[in-house]
Amino acid sequence: MSDPRITSSIFTRGAVDLSTLRGPAPASTRPGTPPQGGPAAGSPGAPSAGANAAIVDVTEATIQADVLERSMAMPVIVFFGAAGFPESDDFAPVLERLAAESGGTWVLARVDVQENPRIAQMFRVQGIPMVYAVVGGQPIDAFSGVVPEAQLRQWIQAVLKAGGVAVAEPEDPRLDEADDALMSGDLDAAERAYRKILADSPADAAAEAGLAQVGVARRVAGADPAAALAAAESAPDDVAAQLLAADIEVLSGMAEQAYSRLVGLVRRTAGEDRETVRQHLVSLFSIAGPDDPAVASARRALASALF
Repeated sequence: MSDPRITSSIFTRGAVDLSTLRGPAPASTRPGTPPQGGPAAGSPGAPSAGANAAIVDVTEATIQADVLERSMAMPVIVFFGAAGFPESDDFAPVLERLAAESGGTWVLARVDVQENPRIAQMFRVQGIPMVYAVVGGQPIDAFSGVVPEAQLRQWIQAVLKAGGVAVAEPEDPRLDEADDALMSGDLDAAERAYRKILADSPADAAAEAGLAQVGVARRVAGADPAAALAAAESAPDDVAAQLLAADIEVLSGMAEQAYSRLVGLVRRTAGEDRETVRQHLVSLFSIAGPDDPAVASARRALASALF
């Protein structure tokens, strides 16, 4: 995992050692020991609402229970900030809102660096705001400064996955807009929308698939499917005819047949023609996605044809 701005993780350099913050469990957390009191509601170190609150304020006295021990059950995201610092004041509400929306899948632990300098020192906090993810009693990733909410959500999703939490992929309204344009036949608008998503998230598989569908739709526009398939049948080594036939087969729900057609064409061609066919086939793979069994089988066949 890496932080939202693709910076190197400080944990690979052994920067954080929380061992000095560990101590005997508070009496209230030891089995068989009745609670001995604690921070009053609303005071530093008190949960914002209840024992399983999504947001807690952490001090040296509570960090073991509220961060280290709690992270054994769920990911804890530790926010270092201080009142009166504009970036900290602006970023804290974003994290708080996402924590409140999380449904209890993670906890936001807030640390005021002015009131808790020793905790900040242990985490090697150089500036604020700074955010750490703690899973299983150990920090696993961090970033400093303010990041856009979309990137922050992606980072939190990665933290949850690292903590073994089943994560439902969030809906992306940009993708809905692009899909609607594709379905309505506005290919230019669909292409612009998919490319914008890929500019922000280059590995977005859904946007890659949508852009590939735009390409197929453009290539088959105006073609007579029956005539195109017949032409491909009568000219098995005509690259253009075979590519068009494969596009039509994919749009007709016969993707496996299209893959087989193009793998066979790879075997019969060489040089630039072979590379053209290979690239075309790979673009069709992206429509179905890498987890499709037919794609996995066709990829193996393609590798055999190439090598």
